[in-house]
Amino acid sequence: METKSEKEEFLECEKIWVFWSLIFVGGYYGAYTYNIRGGVFCNAQTANVVLLGLNLGNGNYGKAAYYLIPFAAYLGGTILSEVLAKAVKKYHLLRWDTILVGIELIAVILLGLMPAEWPDQICQVTLNFICAMQFNTFRQSEGIGMATTFCTNHIRQFGSNLVKAFRDGNPEATRRWKLHLSMLIIFMAGAYVGTLGCRLVSYKSIWGAGIVLLVVFINLMKADRTYEKNLLGNVPRGH
Repeated sequence: METKSEKEEFLECEKIWVFWSLIFVGGYYGAYTYNIRGGVFCNAQTANVVLLGLNLGNGNYGKAAYYLIPFAAYLGGTILSEVLAKAVKKYHLLRWDTILVGIELIAVILLGLMPAEWPDQICQVTLNFICAMQFNTFRQSEGIGMATTFCTNHIRQFGSNLVKAFRDGNPEATRRWKLHLSMLIIFMAGAYVGTLGCRLVSYKSIWGAGIVLLVVFINLMKADRTYEKNLLGNVPRGH
């Protein structure tokens, strides 16, 4: 079990509150695109890869090609985040994690301004790209592997660590199942609030995710420019 002094060594971008905020946003995105932007989920690509294979198997090559678009966007986001993380490090101004949240915030603002009659694919591809960068950038929270755009791994980790905690009396497993359960609950809360937002203010409801991102961005920027200024060269765990 980590002591307080050990936990304080984690960078601000690795703190659990940041991951709670981002997985809330991840659930919010999923609700937004499913409810009013094409009936799809933008958070991950498993379903798109399955649909790509299904359409290839059924000879629907035109439909199969369509699923290459979100797949390519997700792949592109992953590659770009990997490249930019190294590129911005040499300037010692802001951590890439902070810059990404700022980019995400700008994208969310612009998507909320996008006219309703514009193709839903613009929103879908944009969020695919953003989710890929977010998933590739925020990897570990306080030493525990975490995903902030989907919840499949959290379900597995919750069940696995729950067994270890009760069977073996493992205190670290207890901490882990509680954190993974909290991620699941907050992801669901994001989807719930996102759905309510869609019902109340329609297309502009995505700005609800922007409020959360703004809070994260301000706090990460404060950390980068003040109490973690000398730690900008430190690489977050998991990279």
